Amino acid sequence: MEENEHGSEERERVCLSMQKDNGTTESHRYYLSRRTTLEMLRDRGYSIPSSEIDLSLSQFRATHDLSPNLDRLRFSATHASNPSKRVLVIFCASSVVKVTNVRYITAQIVNKDTLTGLILIVHSHITSQASKALNLLSFKVEVFQITDLLVNITKHVLKPKHQVLTDRQKQNLLKKYNIEEKQLPRMLQTDAIARYYGLERGQVIKVTYSGEITQMHVTYRCVW
Repeated sequence: MEENEHGSEERERVCLSMQKDNGTTESHRYYLSRRTTLEMLRDRGYSIPSSEIDLSLSQFRATHDLSPNLDRLRFSATHASNPSKRVLVIFCASSVVKVTNVRYITAQIVNKDTLTGLILIVHSHITSQASKALNLLSFKVEVFQITDLLVNITKHVLKPKHQVLTDRQKQNLLKKYNIEEKQLPRMLQTDAIARYYGLERGQVIKVTYSGEITQMHVTYRCVW
């Protein structure tokens, strides 16, 4: 009986050691934020291979090591229905992003003329001067904190379903209810969902609520 107990304890210890994450927190954060960014771009309509999203943590570490090279983490994607739309994703270093960093980043970008969007993933904040420099670029620039991308907010069980309407769907909605867009409930561009989908002012999003207690209902919100 005593031997069985010892054997059981040993098996439990082995199982726990197998579940232990022997990698670095740094690589795990990059893995999670990269996966969320890939999912975000796929939900925006960009062509993202499922194999990239389904990459496991161990596979990610095998490719990028325990201390990933940020230059190797950058990637670009083309929109599925509009090939002229191309976005580039760049992971910034842990230091504060300054004007010199922005100049370095833009100098490294190839084929700027074909780029329509840039996503910067930062660890800290961006200085006001650096933000001004980004605003001068000819393409849209979005900045995300890496901590905001560790979890995909659209997958949260308490989050309602969101669907971005096309221009035609928006016009049909306004015509159906005989209203103007300013009469729709508003969603700020700084809202986490608006940022996830990269929504612009005037776009409308359909929000579907469902739950065990409340019946399913739909509302629409216009981005301001």
